[in-house]
Amino acid sequence: MKIPSSILTMLVGIGVTLISLWYGQNHGLLPVAASDEAADIDGLFNTMMTISTGLFLIVQGALITAAIKYRRRPGDNTDGPPWHDNLPLEILWTSLPAIIILGIGVYSFEIYNAMGGLDPMGSHDRGTMQSHANMKGSAIAAALSDIPQNNSQKPPEKLLALGIGASPQNEEKAADLVVNVMGLQYAWIFTYPESGVTSGELHLPEGREVQLNISAQDVLHAFWLPEFRLKQDAIPGRPSELRFTPNKAGEYRIVCAELCGAYHGAMKGLAIVQSPEVFNSWLQEQQVASTQNLEETVAVNPDKLSDGEFLAPYTRDLGVNSKNLNQLHPTHQSK
Repeated sequence: MKIPSSILTMLVGIGVTLISLWYGQNHGLLPVAASDEAADIDGLFNTMMTISTGLFLIVQGALITAAIKYRRRPGDNTDGPPWHDNLPLEILWTSLPAIIILGIGVYSFEIYNAMGGLDPMGSHDRGTMQSHANMKGSAIAAALSDIPQNNSQKPPEKLLALGIGASPQNEEKAADLVVNVMGLQYAWIFTYPESGVTSGELHLPEGREVQLNISAQDVLHAFWLPEFRLKQDAIPGRPSELRFTPNKAGEYRIVCAELCGAYHGAMKGLAIVQSPEVFNSWLQEQQVASTQNLEETVAVNPDKLSDGEFLAPYTRDLGVNSKNLNQLHPTHQSK
């Protein structure tokens, strides 16, 4: 029994739709999601995968069907049937992709806006940015136009920064934790300004909103957290921001996604998301360790040592002792 073409087309459409919807949600191409913002990004990605799968099946299915149905038969040397323009078909395959692209663009724009990407750090003034740019250990210099020349100048204007700032509902709310991120060839340095802790690992409390102030010391870098679905350039002289909420404890990769030199591939780091209790404990341990190191340094301050105390470590290293000194004494030489 021959199935009517209309019914066959409907069945094929249903099959393509079901396959696309299933694969769009079960492609397994993304790593684990570890932030609140990742769900929105994953939703956009899954939508694009669903549409792409459907278009792939339709286009490849049409090509394979045409190659089989209209193939040249043995002994058939006649010309193929003439083909005339089909205006409705051309309108369809032109307008449909345009509508899809426009829809994805609007969808992605809304997600970017909901994450705080339209006006990141809009409430931060240039003084705040300048203090971050000149933080200890940084080689960043702000633009001359951003530096007040005298005290009579009018109050600094607000500076629109790069990156993902506070979401619209949290614009007036400060982040629970602020971390300064410095990129340099070939490492990431993390400073917690409220506690004075500096670390080579990024420790974050689970379920707390975090603000990363990102800058670069030498060349352009890109701070990428794949599991958080966030990436932001680190630009010399131009601080940027990422604001997000980690929601899954664990260890996650930090990757430089911008070619920054010969050892770019080795510029990696570790983001460790911990419960708030464990994070506070780690922070206190780092503060204690920093204080102990400082006390040890002060204890051997040469300004407070006598000449003998200052030279004692060097004499031991050189093997100088009383026996050797007696051999150099003048009375010993006369004997």
